[in-house]
Amino acid sequence: MTPYHAPLRDIRFVLEELLGHASLDLPGFEDTSPELLEAVLDEAGRLAGEVWAPLNLAGDRQGCRRQPDGGVTVPDGFIEAYRAYAEGGWNGIGVAEAQGGQGLPEVAASAVQEMLHGANMALGLCPMLTAGAIEALSHHGSEALKARFLPKLIEGTWTGTMNLTEPQAGSDLSRVRTRAIPCADGEHYRLHGQKIYITWGEHEAAENIIHLVLARTPDAPEGNKGISLFLVPKFLVDEGGTPGARNDVICASIEHKLGIHGSPTCTLSFGEGEGAIGYLVGEPGRGLNHMFTMMNEARHKVGIQGIGVAERATQQALAYAAERRQGRAPGTRGGESAAIIDHFDVRRMLLSMRSRTDALRALALYCAGQMDCARHHGDAATRAAAKARVDVLIPVVKAFSTDQAVDIASLGIQVHGGMGYVEETGAAQLWRDARIAPIYEGTNGIQALDLAGRKLARDDGAALAALLDEVEATAGRLADSPALTLQGAALAAGADDLRAAMMLVLEAGRDPAQGAEAVQAYATPFLALAGHVLCAWQMGRAALVAQDALAAGSDDQAFYRGKLASADFALRHWLPVGRAHRAVIEAGVESLATVGLDH
Repeated sequence: MTPYHAPLRDIRFVLEELLGHASLDLPGFEDTSPELLEAVLDEAGRLAGEVWAPLNLAGDRQGCRRQPDGGVTVPDGFIEAYRAYAEGGWNGIGVAEAQGGQGLPEVAASAVQEMLHGANMALGLCPMLTAGAIEALSHHGSEALKARFLPKLIEGTWTGTMNLTEPQAGSDLSRVRTRAIPCADGEHYRLHGQKIYITWGEHEAAENIIHLVLARTPDAPEGNKGISLFLVPKFLVDEGGTPGARNDVICASIEHKLGIHGSPTCTLSFGEGEGAIGYLVGEPGRGLNHMFTMMNEARHKVGIQGIGVAERATQQALAYAAERRQGRAPGTRGGESAAIIDHFDVRRMLLSMRSRTDALRALALYCAGQMDCARHHGDAATRAAAKARVDVLIPVVKAFSTDQAVDIASLGIQVHGGMGYVEETGAAQLWRDARIAPIYEGTNGIQALDLAGRKLARDDGAALAALLDEVEATAGRLADSPALTLQGAALAAGADDLRAAMMLVLEAGRDPAQGAEAVQAYATPFLALAGHVLCAWQMGRAALVAQDALAAGSDDQAFYRGKLASADFALRHWLPVGRAHRAVIEAGVESLATVGLDH
């Protein structure tokens, strides 16, 4: 398997040259210099490439094993690799220094997450869920709960999980049946029920596992408003934060999955005895609202996860194509066979993989920068505008990045040919691992409905329209550059398509006769169109930066020429494919409304 190399130069290009290190100008980050941030990323790249990545293939082959007592054994080396991560302080990279974290901006945390997931997605899932638990507890936990549980979560000494799904309640959380019975002391509850698909729900890499669990109290009404959020530790914790006796929660089984074999996906049983002791987080009946704090954090990071896998698939395909010799290069006869990278169809696949990965990374880190602005900017109106933009972008980052990652990993197999279909090269593992990402943390269909049915309707499309104003401004700048006129025209056409599609979706949603059905029908193609256009926008910006660098005589000519080629492919070869989704929306809903699928 080709070694993984953290894409530090590409990440720095986005942070420094596309985003201009804007997050470092926000209040709270005055002591974080670009040089410090670069040193942090370099060290994270070393951890990812030298410690985590070598375990990826072995972890896939070895998998996880449930022990008779309910414990879970993870692949060899995973515990040591996780502890190296925790001891390095990486778990608190985006947490405020006042809480014991490193106090770095979200863009830095997101860049580190990409490298870790590119190195080892199965292992990266563990701290990803812990970051979400920290976010939820920080926002909604009582001061007593935060004092008792946050410090160890931030250290990474303890890990966190998210417990939503039950056997009878998949994406429909209104059907959750886990019970939380209040105890006489009024301080805690006893939980009874079963949760499935719990990522890293049981393991020995950390001293304790903190489960955030959705459940119903006895007097709770049916539906979403009857759900509350509870904190249930694997080991009970005293007021000083010291773990003690084992709680009444056990891993009943682990799943045997298509991919991410090194990640224990558990069925957890709460309360097989007297009941698992849990503590209410936030307000009764608002558990789903509180859990969405964790879910939004996780959804952005799942998109980042897809980008990490796409990067690794691209690296492996490029390395294989440069070494594998087959046939003759175009225009040559006789002599030695050519490396397959000389064949234009292979080049098409490789450039597609590279340009899409570059575009997805730029959009995801742009979103992370907006998250920083929403949290830290000194002006309330600016914070609100950034928050509205984040709300629009997160479903796109999650769904579009993960759909694209699956396709990019599939192209990686194709570049390898028959060797990609066998496990020896590792290309198949990347596709198997990536395939879960469009499913968990809310399926991509749910993300599309969130964008088209909630986020657009909430402000009548204002936040997306403001984004499109910036897309069109970038298209204008490209058009004004003699070398980038064609790219500007392509981006302008994409922006027109997305604006027109947005108006169609908004109009359909207002129709009392078929609004809900129409939005459901349009949601997925609409999100795909938005993803293509917004990613192409970032590549248009990249083209302008690269063109200026080359004109200024940069010493890194090869890098910037590569960025120009990547941007040109994204704007003139990939964006036209995405623009076809406007035609899908304009085709209407008749076939979906009338088709018979019972034969």
